[in-house]
Amino acid sequence: MHRALKRSGILRMALSGEQEKGAGEAFVVRAVKIALVVLLYWFISITMVFLNKYLLDSPVLRLDAPLFVTFFQCLVTVLLCKGLSLLALLLPGGSVDFPSVRFDLKVLRSVLPLSVVFIGMITFNNLCLKYLGVAFYTVGRCLSTVFNVLLSYVLLKQTTSPSALLSCGVILGGFWLGIDQEGAEGTLSWTGIFFGVLASLCVSLNAIYTKKVLPAVDGSIWRLTFYNNVNACFLFLPLLLVFGELSTLSAFDKLYSSYFWGMMTLGGIFGFAIGYVTGLQIKFTSPLTHNISGTAKACAQTVLAVSYYQQTKSFLWWTSNVMVLGGSFCYTWVKGLEMKNTQDPDEAANSNEEKSSPGV
Repeated sequence: MHRALKRSGILRMALSGEQEKGAGEAFVVRAVKIALVVLLYWFISITMVFLNKYLLDSPVLRLDAPLFVTFFQCLVTVLLCKGLSLLALLLPGGSVDFPSVRFDLKVLRSVLPLSVVFIGMITFNNLCLKYLGVAFYTVGRCLSTVFNVLLSYVLLKQTTSPSALLSCGVILGGFWLGIDQEGAEGTLSWTGIFFGVLASLCVSLNAIYTKKVLPAVDGSIWRLTFYNNVNACFLFLPLLLVFGELSTLSAFDKLYSSYFWGMMTLGGIFGFAIGYVTGLQIKFTSPLTHNISGTAKACAQTVLAVSYYQQTKSFLWWTSNVMVLGGSFCYTWVKGLEMKNTQDPDEAANSNEEKSSPGV
């Protein structure tokens, strides 16, 4: 009879890719854990997109205040971070694993440049979703990979391999074909495309600035999330005044509706949860597998959106999505192989073992 495996041992195997000899039961547990984590990531991510679309452009709500929706989600994230931090201090035995966070003006100033980019990223992302819709959302903001290559060369002087550049070319081709087909169907919004391009640019800038700012928060992603969203809350306030969204809110007929605030709070919770499940998926699989999972999720999201909204799309419209998703997959795979080849032989062997093991 196999000895009982402790929970910590199973988790360690899931994170490191190790497997005890003869412990077939442990492998099943590990595979199930990974499958559940991936499914949780898909559920949180897809639900968040549909929920945001509802909040931003629902004929039921009729609320034209995208900045306020984004501001409220940032506020919910701040409150959740602070709440979990307090729970981690109060509950014994480390039952809640969350770093301590507090309002530190010095750290807030250090994170401010990233926060400006962060505001642009989440705002343009929501505006793109508002004007383009869920079905075309993946294509509308697909240029983050292309901007990664451009910014890496311009800012970091890093060159890109021909294979990766070819993948970017496929993405660009799918992007332009998608615009052409969306225009042919009479559903194209150039405003949405504009915000999608800006969102893609900010996603790339956010990744670069995050690496620079992480030392200021002791390398903690959760502390960075807290300070980023605190800054965002303060920076959004003058924007709400300038763009007249406070006046829009004062005239909103559902301002005192518990249903409205319940949906807004739910959107904030899902916005917070996506950060958690993203980190969880990376830990249980690998960065490469996470990116591949994200590409597959985008494909499923597009199919669900077309089905949910009962839309009919042309063959070339679907081709544009396949090109964008296929180019993104190929770029991720190429960069993963390049990173693996630059590792030490022992590290490369371990990485290969983890990626080739079933269930990952």
